[in-house]
Amino acid sequence: MPISTTLPHPKLSVVFSSPHPSQYLHALPWSPRSISYRPPPPRPRCYLLASLHRARDHNGTLLLRNEDIDPHRSKPAYLEATLEDLAWLGIEWQPPLISQSQRTDLYHSAFHRLLQQGDIYPCHCSRKDLALMMHAPHEDENDEPVYDGHCRPTHAAPSLIEDQASNYRFRVSDGETITFTDLNHGPQSFTAGKDFGDFLIWRGDNLPSYQLACVVDDADTQITEVVRGADLLKSTARQILLQRALNLPQPSYFHTHLLRDEHGLRLAKRHDALAIRTLRAQGLTPSQVLSLATQSMTSVTSNS
Repeated sequence: MPISTTLPHPKLSVVFSSPHPSQYLHALPWSPRSISYRPPPPRPRCYLLASLHRARDHNGTLLLRNEDIDPHRSKPAYLEATLEDLAWLGIEWQPPLISQSQRTDLYHSAFHRLLQQGDIYPCHCSRKDLALMMHAPHEDENDEPVYDGHCRPTHAAPSLIEDQASNYRFRVSDGETITFTDLNHGPQSFTAGKDFGDFLIWRGDNLPSYQLACVVDDADTQITEVVRGADLLKSTARQILLQRALNLPQPSYFHTHLLRDEHGLRLAKRHDALAIRTLRAQGLTPSQVLSLATQSMTSVTSNS
């Protein structure tokens, strides 16, 4: 199945990623602290209200994507709960539900194209090796460490042979500057090799990475705007490189601010209290939950 290389205009298609299928739906934007790299812990990206408002304000369409790539951690019960919560809130999204577990052929096609172009290479670093990198100086606790290039070949080498036991990384051009203008945070600039290194594209257990799956899905479903949290600004730079390598269109990006408590800590520290299920159990009505989330989002400062 070919991936679309054009974006609809002027209709806005906003993607809302459901929580990882091991989490309940939350009303507010938050991001937990990463404590390891591979595999990363569940990272819900439930920027529900921002997605909804962006779609409504621009006469757009809200799509729902279920990021259930990993069969070992995905639980159907959480997806069912998410759909129930959305219905309870009265939030409408355009079907069908986009389930990444049903789209592996598309991801594999993109992977093989990158392999044949010499854009990726096998990486045999163990979890222990990656853990050692985590102990190296690392400024952003919510992003993967800069890969040290241990397995990177000296020259890019196109290949037709897949090593199914290996992870694969995308080779970045050290020193290349990736710029884009975020619709909320303004101009952004990241330097490959400094802000991020060669990043994971395909896992040794035959699963695509988050970066690859999102890029393929955004293009194939003709997403014109991606709404997610500010902790993924750097991931946008990575995804732009993938879009260029795969000759795919680049959507617009709106990164929300992350909510913090009175001590400056992210609300992930007590995220269970933000689950819509919890708020429902406390007796709040749908309008009260939506009002709470809206008020919280408008009170957020630029600190992320």
